[in-house]
Formats: sequence, C-alpha cells, structure tokens
Amino acid sequence: MDRSTISEVLHYIDGERVPSLDGETLENIEPATGKSLGSIAAGKSSDVDRAVEAASRAAQSWAESPPEVRGYHLEKLAQGIENRIEDLAMAESIDNGKPVSVARSLDIPRAAANLRFFAGAARYQHEDAFRTRLPGDQLWNVSVTRPIGISGCISPWNLPLYLFTWKIAPALAAGCTVVGKPSEVTPVTADLLGRIASETGFPPGVLNIIQGSGPDAGSPIVEHPQIPAISFTGGTSTGAVIASQAAPSFKKTLLELGGKNPTLVFDDANFDSAVEGAFRAAFSNQGQICLCGSRILVHSSIADRFTERLVERTREMTIGDPLENNTMMGSLVSSSHLEKVEACLVAAKNDGGEILTGGKRIQPEGRCKDGFFLSPAVIRGLDSKSATNQDEIFGPVASIITFDDEEEAIQIANGVRYGLAASVWTENLDRAIRVSEKIEAGTVWVNCWMKRDLRTVFGGVKDSGLGREGGTDSLRFFQEPTNVCIRFESNSKE
Repeated sequence: MDRSTISEVLHYIDGERVPSLDGETLENIEPATGKSLGSIAAGKSSDVDRAVEAASRAAQSWAESPPEVRGYHLEKLAQGIENRIEDLAMAESIDNGKPVSVARSLDIPRAAANLRFFAGAARYQHEDAFRTRLPGDQLWNVSVTRPIGISGCISPWNLPLYLFTWKIAPALAAGCTVVGKPSEVTPVTADLLGRIASETGFPPGVLNIIQGSGPDAGSPIVEHPQIPAISFTGGTSTGAVIASQAAPSFKKTLLELGGKNPTLVFDDANFDSAVEGAFRAAFSNQGQICLCGSRILVHSSIADRFTERLVERTREMTIGDPLENNTMMGSLVSSSHLEKVEACLVAAKNDGGEILTGGKRIQPEGRCKDGFFLSPAVIRGLDSKSATNQDEIFGPVASIITFDDEEEAIQIANGVRYGLAASVWTENLDRAIRVSEKIEAGTVWVNCWMKRDLRTVFGGVKDSGLGREGGTDSLRFFQEPTNVCIRFESNSKE
C-alpha cells in the first residue's frame, strides 16, 4: 500500500473529498511508532452544514428509490471494499495499531458483510397488515414505514471500518441519507471508504463523512436541527452527553456504550476450551472491544489451575509490529490511552491486587520502539467491588474473581453498572440456560465468545446503552411507522 494515500484525510461531502472550509487540520499519529501519519481535516459546524445540505438534496430521490436500487449500491460498495481488502487491512493496522492479520481476516471482511447483509435485509423487509372486524364495519390496518430522514452515525476508534459500516449500512438500506463521523483517532479507513464510494458510483450526497473531533464535529451533528436520528457507539460518558444534547429536540437516539463483561467459568466446563475462550475474550484487539470479558469469574475448586494456565497462555502472546503476520497483540491506540491503562494498573496494585503477569511497557525492536505497547496483564486478589472490577479499563487487563456457587457467580456478574455482554462456560445445559436468563446483559454467549449472527438483536442494558441494533431492529430505528386504518362496508351491494 502506498502510504501517501493515507497521509491526508479529508471529508467526503456530496460525492467529493474536500478539506475543511477553514483549512484547519489535526495530526494523525501511528500508534505502533508514535510518529505522524499525516493530517486530518478538522471538521466544524460549517462543514457539518455542508454535509447536511448535500444529504438534504439527495434525501427524496434516495428515499423513493426501491429497496433493490439501494441494495444494488450497497452491494457495489461492499464489492469495492472486497476488491481493496489488502490496502484497507494495512491502513486499518497502521491507523489503529491492531495486527494486520486481524484486520485482514475480521475487520475488513465484516465491513463488507455489514453492507451486503443490509442490502438484502432491505429487500425482504415487510409491513404488517391486520384485518379488524367490528359490528357493521370491516377495517384494514396497514403499517407503513418511511425513512426518518438524514441520520447521524458516529462510530468509535476500536473497530473503525467494521463499526462505521455497522452504522451507515442499515441507515442507507432504510432509505435515509447519512452524515457520518468516524473517530478522529482512527479516521483513515472511513476516508478510503469515501474514495471507494466515488469509484463505485455511489449517488452523491447520500453518504457524507465528516472528519474531526467529537466536540467540534460530533456535537454539531448531534445538535443539528435537520438530523432527527443519532446512532452512536462509544464510551458511556460520551453517550450521556449525546443523550442530553439530543433530548431537547426529541431526537431518536440509539446508544451502544461501554461494558464490564463477565466470563463465568463453572467447575464442569470443558477446561481447555474455557481457558482459551476467557483468554480470547480478555485480550482480543488489545482488550479494546466493548465486549471484552475483563472480569473472569472462576469456580473456587478450579481457580488455581485455571489461573496458572491462563497466565501461561497470556505469556505466549507475540507482541510487536502490527504489520508482521505473526504478531498476536499490537499497540494500544494512543499515548493517552496507554497512560490511562497504566494508571488503572497502579490503582489495582494500590488496592491490593497481585499482577501475575504483564502490565509493562514493551519496546519492540526496529520501527516500533516508540510505539504504545503494553503486555497483557492478569490480576488476582481484588474484591469484586474494587475499581478494577467495576470500571471499564478498555485495555489488555483481566481480573480473576472466584466464586463458590451459582448464586454467588450471578450476583458478582450483575454487580456492576454495565450490562452489555457475558459468556458462560459449562457442560450442564440446564445451568447454561438458567444462568443465562439471570444475567443482566444484552448478549450472553454459552461456551463461546464473539459469535455473531447479523439477524439477531445487539445492545446493552443499564449503563451499556439504549436501544438495539441488528437485523430488522436496525432498519426500524432509521424508519418511522404510520398505521393506516381503512374502513370499508362489510355488506355492501352493487
């Protein structure tokens, strides 16, 4: 990949890549090296206004186009991603710090799959009709849906293109035009998506991408009077701000927020599978996934053996240059995030936690010696109410907590303000169902983790979010239903 193609990140408005109106830029830093990648257009409210104007001009024709036409354009965009999978994977790895092997096998293919799925889902969406019989009346009630309008789609930095397409695909499929914003920390693949949209003939103004910071570019999207729906994935504190900004205008709001997810390992679990599952859930993507299982709850009878094997597995990880195919763990996303995770480790030690392995800065040889690398940490000895076990760290930090029975395990699992996801490891089917139904979470995996069927609902409870995504739920969020009640004579004669 030619790095010059990612050195200047611009907005994508009305089918064209353009700089900010005031010419201001932000610096983009490569996490693995700590060096500058180039510049990012620093969007402001004036740039958001431009994007909204373009989206408004395109809104009627896009909304009135048949689902087959919208699906055709989404399929073309998906094919464009697949045609450039290697370039996109390299760009994602460079911009985010994640291993290129992960970007190549997971992030970029999933981005294309998101577009393809909703292209098909829009074609098969149906509207309900009910026949109502009343004395002397015959009624047909038909539920008619229409696109809600211009949709604001704001995505995070941990799975940049993957989650950006997860937002925009259902909005576009539902007939909405979009003003989207990727994170300013990882803006490159969204910029490349704009290039692909132009190359594949995506209608101008239907998809618009604004670059820049949350306060300067994100807030104007949330507060814009012509944007009636906001879909946001990110931190809980930011989600609370967005909710307060959107509430006065009664905007439709979908929030997918943080998690402090438990992995429950019972004494009858398949031991090797449970160790591997807990390991993957804790440290995938450097622990920078809202679904990561950072609290590992283990039955006391197997806790010592389980902990020993998990520590061994953690020490086996290859940490280094994310562009090397054998790298298992890359860098954290930024210097400030590295410092935040390190501060959480200091707090864990101060609270009496024992760091069994990891938690140290790593300086790989060669070009990555100044990158933001941290070895994955396993901690034990902390109370379930400690800050380490209550607050989302969003890094490669896992804490072992023991329990003695099923009731205690459920109590610990639910004893946080979050409720996004959980995984349960047991060979007892009755227990699996019983425990899963009692855990306060939007998703519960049994004997697996991070398995997704795009038809199923996804979201969280408590401080983990508001609303649901996935399948028809995503499409319905971007649409407004109207019930049409039609009366006709039940005994009319010609």
